[in-house]
Amino acid sequence: MPNKKLSIRIDGALVDAYEGQTILQAARAGGKYIPTLCDLEGITPVGGCRICMVEVEGIDRVMAACTSPVQEGMSVKTTTPRLTQHRRLTVELLLVERNHTCAVCVSNGHCELQTMATNLGVSTVRLAYNFPKLETDLSHPKYVLDHNRCILCTRCVRVCSELEGAHVWNLTSRGINTRLVADLNGKWGDSKGCTSCGKCVQACPTGALADKGRAVEEMVKQNDRISALAMRRGAEA
Repeated sequence: MPNKKLSIRIDGALVDAYEGQTILQAARAGGKYIPTLCDLEGITPVGGCRICMVEVEGIDRVMAACTSPVQEGMSVKTTTPRLTQHRRLTVELLLVERNHTCAVCVSNGHCELQTMATNLGVSTVRLAYNFPKLETDLSHPKYVLDHNRCILCTRCVRVCSELEGAHVWNLTSRGINTRLVADLNGKWGDSKGCTSCGKCVQACPTGALADKGRAVEEMVKQNDRISALAMRRGAEA
């Protein structure tokens, strides 16, 4: 039985929504753009990156569009000076947390973080860089994991779990020490569960996960195919 149809406003325009949808899902269906880095259509949302924050009339705090359900008659604002300031600061924090040296990255020119920074006008950062010394895992025969590029969005974790069913990836530790790990904090190449399907690589928004042998600017991700696969499987369930 189809979900109940609702009517909401996004940036003043009436948009049809359905009970059970999130604000982000309703916005996408209505052709409204809300920026995000951790969300991937068809995969369980986690509200991790905080880029998709929106303002809802009658609520003082900003809300994550990817995890906030729609309600009849709600009025949402996606672009305000407050939200722009918030998103710029969030991107700056991501840029200073790891060594995002775009000039030598395989995803230079094809990176969602880089594109987000450009769209928000973030050309410099006002905060001190952390520049932690992080390793690059080259143990897998086909792929590489560069912790220096990782933004901890957990797209790879969710894709591996929900689409491939391999449950290889997870996060360990907390705060600035949080790291992406394979199995029980082992080398990716030693994983007994990895099927080498490459879904995690294609889902990654940056150059953190990439094909081996790619040079600067050569790694173009196909995460739209991952979303399409997820949506088809969801429809079949």
